[in-house]
Amino acid sequence: MSQTLEAQQRVPDAMAGLRLDQAAAELFADFSRERLKGWIKAGALTVDGTPARPRDKVYGGERLQLQAELEDDARFEPEAIPLDVVFEDDEVLVIDKPAGLVVHPAAGNPDGTLLNALLHHCPALAAVPRAGIVHRLDKDTSGLMVVAKTLMAQTSLVEQLQARSVSREYDAVSVGVMTAGGTLDAPIGRHPRDRKRQAVNASGKPAVTHYRVVERFRAHTHVRCRLETGRTHQIRVHLAHLRYPLVGDPVYGGRLKLPRGGGEALKALLREFPRQALHARKLAFVHPGSGETLTFRAPLPDDILLLLDYLRDDVETMR
Repeated sequence: MSQTLEAQQRVPDAMAGLRLDQAAAELFADFSRERLKGWIKAGALTVDGTPARPRDKVYGGERLQLQAELEDDARFEPEAIPLDVVFEDDEVLVIDKPAGLVVHPAAGNPDGTLLNALLHHCPALAAVPRAGIVHRLDKDTSGLMVVAKTLMAQTSLVEQLQARSVSREYDAVSVGVMTAGGTLDAPIGRHPRDRKRQAVNASGKPAVTHYRVVERFRAHTHVRCRLETGRTHQIRVHLAHLRYPLVGDPVYGGRLKLPRGGGEALKALLREFPRQALHARKLAFVHPGSGETLTFRAPLPDDILLLLDYLRDDVETMR
């Protein structure tokens, strides 16, 4: 089963000098660069009505027209994995993802992912690229995600993400006591030595995180972060860069630090906390169909609530 995909975009002047496949990847962000490159080679993606090569340069003002057959993605199997559905209609699906659930199959996680669960929950998502997934949460980050159920909805949500008009707020528990909130505007890219990590990097992509203090403890801080951009591991990288890494972060957390004089129960919890203490608490976007702004909130999960309770008890005990 397949469906015909038709879309067009005008190349902005700011993209002058880019390769065609690079510009297409920015303008048709629903699809991977490799898939777009294949369509360019096949003549399904044209420039002002004329076939071109992926390496050809764009100069601004060209009309890119895409007309392709979109096959159902049968590579992934539906799996009956429970989903906490917060909202659903014919166009979008909002879920509260638990910690420990990988979003998309990859090497080392070929199945048992959110994508497999979505295909079981809504088989029609097989006809939507990436089963409608438009943004991701790390495996061990919990909280809200929106999924598109149609190509139109996916295009709209991707455009909103690119325009930075999707509101995303996170709760985090960091190591160290912040004196105040602020904004960190620091580009993020691959770590120069460890390709599995991200880092603040002058050659990286723009990344902006607003953060404020919710509650201070003796050696930790409950922080609320609002994203303007959505870079890989953005909050984890930015807070670690500020020297306030997340509790339980195995990649960016550094050496375990325990509060002096704290109780053994708190120290044991901090040693054994199973994931980065990060939760996507609030999500707001414009509904692709109605144009209404929808806002959703997800309560803190039990593990972070328990951590905050222990940190409060530690403050009381040491008074």
